[in-house]
Amino acid sequence: MVPMGTLIARITAAARADGGDDGVGVRALKVLDAVGGAEELDAVAAPLKRVVQGLPLGRLRGVLHGRPLGHPLHPALVQVPVGAWLSAGVLDLVPGSERAARLLVAVGVVTAAPAAWTGWVDWAEQHEQQMRTGLLHAASIAAAVGLYGASWAARSRGRNGLGRALGFAGLTAAGSGAAIGGHLAYRQAAGANKTEPVLHLIEPGWHTLGRLDEFTIGEAARRMVGEVPVLVVREAQDVFHVLADRCSHFSGPLSQGEVTDGCVTCPWHGSVFRLSDGWNVGGPATAPQPRFATRTDSDGNLQARLPGAG
Repeated sequence: MVPMGTLIARITAAARADGGDDGVGVRALKVLDAVGGAEELDAVAAPLKRVVQGLPLGRLRGVLHGRPLGHPLHPALVQVPVGAWLSAGVLDLVPGSERAARLLVAVGVVTAAPAAWTGWVDWAEQHEQQMRTGLLHAASIAAAVGLYGASWAARSRGRNGLGRALGFAGLTAAGSGAAIGGHLAYRQAAGANKTEPVLHLIEPGWHTLGRLDEFTIGEAARRMVGEVPVLVVREAQDVFHVLADRCSHFSGPLSQGEVTDGCVTCPWHGSVFRLSDGWNVGGPATAPQPRFATRTDSDGNLQARLPGAG
């Protein structure tokens, strides 16, 4: 069980720390940062992670991650229930709109289910701080779904006043969950493409990675291009592949992963990237790895550059 007293005390202390002139927004940020550091939540997160990762989803798992879209699917799906509930809230202020508002409340409750599935699948592949914050996000959304379910039941019995009150309470819970989701996405970078900065950190031109005889066929090697680590794989005598080394999913070191069948597998979460073009063909990664063009100079050195970088 999670020691709730200890957890609440830690979060409360974090909100008060050095907060003499802090506004409400800053204190809220400190609370969310404290949740991310609350190791007590691991007692809940660890078994939930095993359950989600153990689901026999097959290829559907990649779809739920959003691989066909090139970015997480979860943020797209949540627009439907949130939009339905927000619209229901507007109609609750318009006389004579009870039936339409009730329908929208039901639409939100039903469509929250697939949005939640995508969120849980993503959550199970995140690091500890994000998973802890994700539990708070999930709890807020679960509260919203419960409140809206009760709202729909009240409206169906003709108790529209109670239904509206429960609906606005649900909207408050959903809004809180959305704010926590924003914290996850933007402050903790959950779901973001971790390789996007590579294109802006590499200087134009060719960069020497080492002599050809330093690279063994079929083995991964790590080299630096400026401040950016890259993965080098010698596939054949004169065939080299160079990708950004840090995985687009969570910056795992691909040079420490397994190279087989023309692909490399990230050792952290199992994302699989094709060496020939960096394309993500498996695992939770939704973005490909930046790929470098290669050549051999007259001195027998392997060189690489980003395509179009001059």
